[in-house]
Amino acid sequence: MVGYPKISIVTPSYNQGEFIEKTIISVLSQGYPNLEYIVIDGGSNDNSVNVIKKHQKEINYWVSEKDNGQAGAINKGFDLASGTIYGWLNSDDQLEPGTLSLVAEEFAKYPQVDVLVGHGKKVNLSGETVYYKEPEELTFESFCNWMSGGNFMQPSCFFRRDAWEQAGPLDEAINIALDVDLWLKMAKKFQFQKIDKLLSTALVHEGAKTTAFVNRMKVDCALVVVKAGGEKYVRKHLDEMADELTRYEGLFRGLSRNPIFRLIKLFKRW
Repeated sequence: MVGYPKISIVTPSYNQGEFIEKTIISVLSQGYPNLEYIVIDGGSNDNSVNVIKKHQKEINYWVSEKDNGQAGAINKGFDLASGTIYGWLNSDDQLEPGTLSLVAEEFAKYPQVDVLVGHGKKVNLSGETVYYKEPEELTFESFCNWMSGGNFMQPSCFFRRDAWEQAGPLDEAINIALDVDLWLKMAKKFQFQKIDKLLSTALVHEGAKTTAFVNRMKVDCALVVVKAGGEKYVRKHLDEMADELTRYEGLFRGLSRNPIFRLIKLFKRW
């Protein structure tokens, strides 16, 4: 590879002091010679700032101040970025060793490609792999079915600056599916390509959005797909969700007629 394109990585964070150091180290230990690392903390009141300060000599820019949530922090970071390749890594995720060099090589090899997506995995607090995701079809139509389980994991996605400038910034009104909204915009205009390598690891814990708000994630996905013009794809998923809700309502009605259930309700009143 001739030269090393500058890669800008943004880490948004808020009260993730328990996890952020592993995130930071996973970026700084890449050994990539043209890295720009930006950390945007939302005014954490735990030990996050102390952890960031511990590594501040190797971080190009960091700030800790109130912001407009995760999307706002990422937007702020990319506004400051000067690289030609972008990616963001949440403060409980980690890059796999060698990821940035591999991404740079793939972009150099395929100049027509705008967005690269690799494998990703999720681990629990014990470090055990609980989920492994290989990228599925990378088209606008396939992204419209994101509610079926998602096409890839966000930390394993990297894109050219031009794709961000034309499809971004992130919609700060979206709480959970902010990345899906961006992928839909990019897929309308830019070319995605898979990398057959593991690029990142995400941590599963109670505070993680994708763990705590699984059903809300589906609702958010439906809204962003409709916004992107994919109403016909959403209809099928909404019908399935309505059928599932009807089944649960039937089960609840059956339980409510059970004498034991009525007795439990009576005890709760006491």
